[in-house]
Amino acid sequence: MKTGARNKIKGTVSSIKSDQVMSLVKFETASGEMASVLTTESVEDMNLRLGDEVELVIKAINVLPVKA
Repeated sequence: MKTGARNKIKGTVSSIKSDQVMSLVKFETASGEMASVLTTESVEDMNLRLGDEVELVIKAINVLPVKA
């Protein structure tokens, strides 16, 4: 997928806390821990699981996980 964001960091899913609407997903990166808040539907659609390797696309204040 091509994006306009140029800041990309590889990470591993270390924690997922979900309720019916929103989820907090934490990632371990070479630079330390990062987190993203996204809809639970998005977490389910991406089939994110603990240990998954993702690319974190960072633009402004958002961290967008992209499962490879």
